[in-house]
Amino acid sequence: MNKETTNEEIGENQEQDQAANAQEQLGELVKAVFHNGLVALKTHFEDVEGQVVNQEVYGPVFMYQVKDDANDAYVTGFLLRELVARFQSGKDPAGWLASFFYELMKTPGGKLLPRPPAGEDEAKAMIDNVLVPHCIAAVREEFEGQEVHLGLQWHQEYGPVFESGFPEIKDGNNVCAVPLHLLLTQMLLNRDPSEIIIQGLYNIRKEHGLDA
Repeated sequence: MNKETTNEEIGENQEQDQAANAQEQLGELVKAVFHNGLVALKTHFEDVEGQVVNQEVYGPVFMYQVKDDANDAYVTGFLLRELVARFQSGKDPAGWLASFFYELMKTPGGKLLPRPPAGEDEAKAMIDNVLVPHCIAAVREEFEGQEVHLGLQWHQEYGPVFESGFPEIKDGNNVCAVPLHLLLTQMLLNRDPSEIIIQGLYNIRKEHGLDA
């Protein structure tokens, strides 16, 4: 009976070790980011709670709840990559995190997370009747007086996307496309989904020197 370890078995073991190490590193990163989020928010609010949930498409989602002086609760969530980018940037991450709650607090009585759609039909209705109209209205208001292309398109890799752009730009990139499932995720986290689109459009204008 041959007990020699084959190259294939060695390769499999190395891959398993690498996967285990990567998972461990991710776990440590998630713990650190979650803790940093709590500490940052506690510089602005006395009552702060949080948890991390795993989202199928976007991975760890950091959910935080704060309460105002009337003991009303406000909840919102953040993706791992955006929190890491903000903490690494050094651009007042605590103020940035708190700003979302201050915005939510403009709604008296608290604001918990919206109920997610129960199935594809509910998700489609939410996208068609709430998400898309909101994004269109927000972009038109932000770029009032400018010609802006807005509509839904199909992307080969990401599926349905919300596409916007500036027809006045003839050379180079003039379109920003954001997957609908990302916009829906933002909305279900009590975030304004139009902010991603608007930021993308400003980036396009900056690339072409239009807002210098």
